[in-house]
Amino acid sequence: MRTMSGDQVEAAVASCTAALRPALERDWEGVRAAGMEWSCRTTAFHIAEDFVAYASRLAGRAGHRLPLAVSLPEGTGNAGLLQVIEATGALLTAAVRTAPPGVRAFHANPFGSADREGFAAMGVAEALLHTHDITRGLGLPYEPPADLAASVLAWLFPHVRPGPEPWPTLLWATGRGELPGRAPVTDWTWYNNLVLPAGRVTLTGIRPAAADDLRLGGTGGFDWLDDGPYEGTRQACSHLMKAYETGVHRPEFGVFALVRAEDGRAIGGMGFHGAPDEEGRVEIGYDLVTGARGHGYATEALRTLTAWALAREDVDTVIATVERDNLPSQRVVTRAGFVRASVDEERIAQDAYDMGTGLLLYLRR
Repeated sequence: MRTMSGDQVEAAVASCTAALRPALERDWEGVRAAGMEWSCRTTAFHIAEDFVAYASRLAGRAGHRLPLAVSLPEGTGNAGLLQVIEATGALLTAAVRTAPPGVRAFHANPFGSADREGFAAMGVAEALLHTHDITRGLGLPYEPPADLAASVLAWLFPHVRPGPEPWPTLLWATGRGELPGRAPVTDWTWYNNLVLPAGRVTLTGIRPAAADDLRLGGTGGFDWLDDGPYEGTRQACSHLMKAYETGVHRPEFGVFALVRAEDGRAIGGMGFHGAPDEEGRVEIGYDLVTGARGHGYATEALRTLTAWALAREDVDTVIATVERDNLPSQRVVTRAGFVRASVDEERIAQDAYDMGTGLLLYLRR
């Protein structure tokens, strides 16, 4: 699996400082960073500010922005500023390495929080992209290691179809470059994974980096109960990757691991078969490892995920198809509020969904 950890933060800091060190004698304050309203010096200090913000939130498990600010002593030169980037980068590296799995802290866009991998990825992105802005302003060459750019794309840009080379793709995705055959990007955001508490379990959004590992037989970075994950989760991750590779994946309508709150073990998968159609219909599916069945986990998660979906303006109906002889699964969806479709509704749905001989159940707003 393509990893994102403190190692990647260290590598990004090293890439940044190596690129800027040849220009220590230049006037960074008098030159504007490319594409920015800030000077090269202000942009460089912004990298350090982000490192401090991310490290402090993650280390403090903060649920909001912390009233914390850093400043440079008067007279600090460019060499001192690089030392500040190195020092604050080390703080973020340490915070990422010491944070337990699953810990999340505040980050506004787009879902309100990030985990340790998300904060690492954001730190790497800030370092790479703003180093690009500064070096372009100063007329210096810069291209970071391709694996760093590829990791940022896999962890923070699940909505972006991979390009032939990761660095030009990342520049295009953030409005800093062009890619043949793709329209220019003028408005962009990155995506940390969506996480939804659901009683005794947490629905943890699976990123493309983890989905790729799961479809190939790995764990996706989760600690699975018993013999997990079940084959349905791996198949769902295969569908997620196909959508990602063709540029139609919407991360909020992807696949979620069901992580048990009591011990952090992953016990199943649940998610959507794609984004809502023009009628506002979206199909949902799930599975559990054998040892987690019969305890109500799926019902709790299904209620939470359907409530989240139906609260959106683009969703009017959530659909589930269940095999006719799978009585336990039928009980799960009915306990979650789904009702059986009529014969006519099932006949119509056959044209839109690959139902086979399954039962159609739905929940409407």
